[in-house]
Amino acid sequence: LLWVRHRGLEAVLVHHRWVFVCLFLLPLSILFDVYYQLRAWAVWRLHSAPRQHAQRVRHIQAQVREWKNEGSKRYMCTGRPGWLTVSLRVGKYKKIHKNIMINLMDVLEVDSERQVVRVEPLVTMGQLTAHLNPMGWTIPVVPELDDLTVGGLIMGTGIESSSHIYGLFQHTCVAYELVLADGSLVRCSPTENSDLFYAVPWSCGTLGFLVAAEIKMIPAKKYVKIHYQPVRGLRKICEKFTEASKKKENSFVEGLVYSLEEAVIMTGVLTDEAEQSKINRIGNYYKPWFFKHVEKYLKADRTGVEYIPSRHYYHRHTRSIFWELQDIIPFGNNPIFRYLFGWMVPPKISLLKLTQGEAIRKLYEQHHVVQDMLVPMKSLEKSIQTFHVDLNVYPLWLCPFILPNNPGMVHPKGDEAELYVDIGAYGEPKRKQFEARASMRQMEKFVRSVHGFQMLYADCYMTREEFWDMFDGSLYHKLREQMNCKDAFPEVYDKICKAARH
Repeated sequence: LLWVRHRGLEAVLVHHRWVFVCLFLLPLSILFDVYYQLRAWAVWRLHSAPRQHAQRVRHIQAQVREWKNEGSKRYMCTGRPGWLTVSLRVGKYKKIHKNIMINLMDVLEVDSERQVVRVEPLVTMGQLTAHLNPMGWTIPVVPELDDLTVGGLIMGTGIESSSHIYGLFQHTCVAYELVLADGSLVRCSPTENSDLFYAVPWSCGTLGFLVAAEIKMIPAKKYVKIHYQPVRGLRKICEKFTEASKKKENSFVEGLVYSLEEAVIMTGVLTDEAEQSKINRIGNYYKPWFFKHVEKYLKADRTGVEYIPSRHYYHRHTRSIFWELQDIIPFGNNPIFRYLFGWMVPPKISLLKLTQGEAIRKLYEQHHVVQDMLVPMKSLEKSIQTFHVDLNVYPLWLCPFILPNNPGMVHPKGDEAELYVDIGAYGEPKRKQFEARASMRQMEKFVRSVHGFQMLYADCYMTREEFWDMFDGSLYHKLREQMNCKDAFPEVYDKICKAARH
């Protein structure tokens, strides 16, 4: 503390952030986790969530009606603080909009006959898998990070290495319940209020307030038998990855690209049997970070097979926040740190946001990239080359997914389902001439040219015309007109794009 006082708090936060993270944020993150885990356990044991859900929804409806009675002078938004979201974007609109408090964070019902789980929007992926796995169930698409919420994954989007079979997170949902701008409660599904059902994903809370969702379940198995294959040569990487992604017998497909010419492609199969000598409990706190573990196969130039416990696999990138934690705690993968303090990792992304300060925020904005671009699989080779030229960030995360031709903001250009791939770039660009706005606008232009899509949690620099060239707004705008949303909620572009806020 004397050293912090001598150097100055801002200097330490910018140049030695690990000091603040290790001393304060890691212990605080543990307290957060313990509180929410105990709360979820108590709620489930007392079976209080279903009883209280209707009461909480009525409270949301009352707040919306109060907004109407006040003259509908401001847009509405959820009252959840912006720092609590996983997105790195700072939601300044919450300071000027009418905040509607939505305290909905419980699993409501597990219906084994229908194979559906009904949940509230603030249920997290870590909470949901911890709840379902002991009962022998899981959901088809479990997006990586523990703190991602069901509401965020529906109103935004979510993906996992099983998405080549099941599609995006939204495609595993069978119904939504929303409170609309007039205070009414509606349920929508593919057969009930179907236009609204297909318009909700990617709408970022600009059509109504999500209060519950029904998600498909599938039987859980104990292990994922994972095969690691190092591949060299960009063309060969793309060929092998495409080939693996087309095989539905692969339960999971994922690629980590470590340079323009080097990658490891992983395929996994769910199983209840395992060779004891090949079990790797990669989620244990003292284990090496997953992306570093995978890199060993590349450096040794050898293939390998392991059995990873299913829940460990689903959250394999959580401890290192993919590879973002290496920029925050440079020695975080050191064996000494892992064995002594690894049980405290990772720090909550929400707490990192809350304490980053303006200096760090600007530093990240100009010298750091967190982006996911969804492009057709046929454009993969050209896309990786573009990422290399415009960003030069490694590793790159490759995750395939099938995109059905459903109505809504995101669908293939043709009339049939098409295989796409998510390319995730997280880290400091090594391109010498990198300039955040210019470089990202160049990337966005390329993604539009191949009929791809940008995930909306990240910084977006497109103009309104460019945005609606990338996304299909026909159904979205039709419903905003029909449901009188224009005075109740901002348009999705105005809510998420930097060009609309500056």
